[in-house]
Amino acid sequence: MREIVLMSDARVAAVPVEECGEPLVDVSGVLLVDGRKNKDSDGAQLHLRRGVLDRLLAAEALLPGGLRLLFVEGYRPPALQRRYFERYGDELRAANPDWSADRIRSAASRYVSPPENAPHTAGAAVDLTLADADGRELDLGTPMNANPEQSDGACYTGAGNITAGARANRAVLGRALGAVGLVNYPTEWWHWSYGDRYWALTTDAPAALYGSKELS
Repeated sequence: MREIVLMSDARVAAVPVEECGEPLVDVSGVLLVDGRKNKDSDGAQLHLRRGVLDRLLAAEALLPGGLRLLFVEGYRPPALQRRYFERYGDELRAANPDWSADRIRSAASRYVSPPENAPHTAGAAVDLTLADADGRELDLGTPMNANPEQSDGACYTGAGNITAGARANRAVLGRALGAVGLVNYPTEWWHWSYGDRYWALTTDAPAALYGSKELS
């Protein structure tokens, strides 16, 4: 099995950022949006870099008839990203008091990116799934945002402990998003990105296009 490079890996942090200045844009009315993250983000999650949104629209056009992308979260304010990361780290620390700080950080990064490397804070990442023509969410094996402990590892994109139907749906999603240049974070089937440090490392790009920013 191919090595999974985690967001906490020093190779991700070492990727330079050459900020292109592309704006964050609102996806409302452009993509089918699920509101489950609105409580945490107060609408901030509805934004993405323009280039990422353009690629999602191109990917949606590649889906089989009757299927749509269901957008859940894009941009995440840096303060919220830090809160998510620290909270999950605290949960892991409580469950594994003998783990070192480095092991906690690495394990936490399977599910929440370290704030300094996080694609969501750059508007470069999107959490999404598939829906049918009526907007009903398809089965992709786990609830979105199920962590590795909750799902017994089934949240990993290549997990074997899911149904054949869920595996087929993941493949449909992956083909469309991969065809337009997005890359997947292999511990989260729903997380895809373009233009961030992880994307750059995965594609051998010389630098990331988007760095962390505040939503103005």
